[in-house]
Amino acid sequence: MSSETAPTPSAARPAVPPFAWAGIALALAGAAFFATKGIVIKLALTEGIDSVTTLTWRMIVAVPIFLTIGIVTYRKTLAATPPGAPPVLTLPVLLQTLGVGVIGYYVASLLDFSALEYITAQFDRLILLTYPFFVVLFGAVFFKRRITLPMVAALLVSYAGIALIFWHDLSIEGDNVLLGAGLVFGSAIAYAAYQLMAKPLIDRLGPQLFTSIAMSGAGPAVIAHFLFTHPVTDLAVTGNGFLLMLAIGTVSTVLPAYCISGAIALIGPERTAIIGNVSPVVTVGLAIGILGEAFTIWHALGTVLVLGGVFLFTRKEKPRQKVLEETTA
Repeated sequence: MSSETAPTPSAARPAVPPFAWAGIALALAGAAFFATKGIVIKLALTEGIDSVTTLTWRMIVAVPIFLTIGIVTYRKTLAATPPGAPPVLTLPVLLQTLGVGVIGYYVASLLDFSALEYITAQFDRLILLTYPFFVVLFGAVFFKRRITLPMVAALLVSYAGIALIFWHDLSIEGDNVLLGAGLVFGSAIAYAAYQLMAKPLIDRLGPQLFTSIAMSGAGPAVIAHFLFTHPVTDLAVTGNGFLLMLAIGTVSTVLPAYCISGAIALIGPERTAIIGNVSPVVTVGLAIGILGEAFTIWHALGTVLVLGGVFLFTRKEKPRQKVLEETTA
């Protein structure tokens, strides 16, 4: 009897999706492109372009692309909506998405970009990687979700790694490290809040339409911030600076978003998330190779602890939303 219901070896083994090689290549490309964000910001700083100007250029370049994709997606959604069905996009949903976009793509990004004026790209990326811990903390405080012992253990492992790097860099860089780390933690907290508020909107609108609307809400906020703090002439960048501004909007923002979306379509969110774990490692490699940042035994140990803690924390989670949203943060 049991032999009739036992799965055959071929049935038990998950099927390899068609064009899996293309999905793997897209996932690797998306992770690599996303890893360039901190490097581009650091290079822009060496060209005399501050973080707010770089963030403004990111919006100037990326928002029209996302907006175009969003319009096309919305028209397809309308065409596929049965007659008499409730509209996907209502005014309250639109306003909520715009507001959530301000938190995720203005507040969180501004804090992150600003932090890179004070700390290394490696340290910045590792702190940001711990934002899921804040998601769980907010879930426990506001939604009474349970925090388990493995979650606490993973948190302690990751923050032991951050503390190790922080202690080392503080002894060399002084108060700059304290300020920079505080800004990145603020970014991680804002991004965690964004994730919680974004989830029901993404479920309703889909990731492409949601991202297009959210980016469109953040764009004016970023530009208004720039106009209040900078003369318009600061946007006049030339030479290498202009190439870097194009890169932050395309290579570090638009390309990873669509590479990751394509990878999910071909190989699924779980495989894409696993491959995406190479992103912080790529950031570390680029920071050492391009920026000449130091990488001591303390940085190596701290990096292993942070990555290990995040892996322990996320290994049983369904990572679809995390993968889609992290690429545009």
